[in-house]
Amino acid sequence: MKNIFIYGDRSKRQNYIEALEACGARVTVSLDPAQGGGCHALLVPGGGDIDPSLYGAENRGSQGVDRQLDLTELDLVRSFADAHKPILGICRGLQVINVAFGGALVQHLPTAAAHCWEESTGDKQHFVRIEPNSFLSEIYRPENGVISVNSAHHQGADGTAPGFRTAAQALDGVMEALEAPAQRIYAVQWHPERMTLRHARPDTVDGIEVFRFFLSRIG
Repeated sequence: MKNIFIYGDRSKRQNYIEALEACGARVTVSLDPAQGGGCHALLVPGGGDIDPSLYGAENRGSQGVDRQLDLTELDLVRSFADAHKPILGICRGLQVINVAFGGALVQHLPTAAAHCWEESTGDKQHFVRIEPNSFLSEIYRPENGVISVNSAHHQGADGTAPGFRTAAQALDGVMEALEAPAQRIYAVQWHPERMTLRHARPDTVDGIEVFRFFLSRIG
C-alpha cells in the first residue's frame, strides 16, 4: 500500500487523511520528520504564512509565521525531491515548494479579497484557467480550459522557481498551480480536500481527482 507522509498533528490533518485513504493510501502523520523516511511520497498541507526572510524579503504582510515549521517542511520537500519521491503541495504547500526551490512569494495579493478565507463566508470560490498539457488538464479535461475551485489564501507565488512551470492561473492572473513533472512534484493553491467526500461542493470540481492523480505518480 502507498504510504504518504504529512508533517504535523494528526488531529489537525483529518481532511487530507480522509481524501488519501478514500483513494486507497495509507497516511503517516507525525511531528517527527524522520517518520517520513519510509514513506513513498510527501503531502505538504495548508497553514500560515512562510517567514519572508527564507526567500530574502522583509515582512510586509505575512501572518502566523512559524519559522521552525517552515524550516522543517522546506527540509522535507528537499529530502523527498532528492530521493526522487513524489510531492503534492496544497495551498501553503505550493508556497513552501516554490520557496524550497528558489522562488519567492507575494505577501499580500492585490486581489486578496477574491481569494482569502473569511469568517462570514468561509472558503471563497473562483475560476482558474488550466494550462494545456499540464497535470490538471490531464485530470479534468475542461472543454473551455476553465474549472471552478475553492480558495482560502491571501498570498501567492511570485513567479515559479527554476525548473517549475505554471499549471493554472486564476482569471485575475494569480498563479493557482505549478508543476515539475520530471520530478513528480505538483501543487495547487486551492484546497481539494475541502472539495470532496463530505466536503463536496456543487460549485467546484471534485477535489478527489487531485489525490488520485498524485497517488498514480508513485511507483
